[in-house]
Amino acid sequence: MRKIKLCTLCYIERDDKYLMLHRVSKKNDINKDKWIGVGGHFEELESPEDCLIREVREETGYELCDFDFRGIVTFVYGKTGEEVIEYMHLFVGINVVGEPIECNEGVLKWIDKKEVLNLNLWEGDKIFLKLLEERKDFFSLKLVYNEDEMLTEAYLDGKSMDI
Repeated sequence: MRKIKLCTLCYIERDDKYLMLHRVSKKNDINKDKWIGVGGHFEELESPEDCLIREVREETGYELCDFDFRGIVTFVYGKTGEEVIEYMHLFVGINVVGEPIECNEGVLKWIDKKEVLNLNLWEGDKIFLKLLEERKDFFSLKLVYNEDEMLTEAYLDGKSMDI
């Protein structure tokens, strides 16, 4: 039986850096030891923006004042016939205020944008991080991972990509 999930992910920008989360704290974390942006799953009746603002506050302590909705990333992963389909709403945070807090999911760190692709990232994350830098328009990206967590297919705006 397939599962459908809705989530947000945000890369907060400041001084040509992204605020990155090194996922090292939770057990049984699909993102264990990976570096990702901040975000999470929708709660009941939330819009993408509601979820984004709440997740940024919960994970960082910051209040998100300004952001751009940059794309939808469709993840397909798991065993054939039991796939999980996750629709991730991708944002860039432009302005945050407040004081940072410790995150219970890992360690937050400001990373120079030029260094981000050198971190331990999912292969698909590298694709959409490049798109955030290369494009200013809204995009749709589909990423298909096999049960061994290997990226097997990618589609940008409905067209197959070489990976």
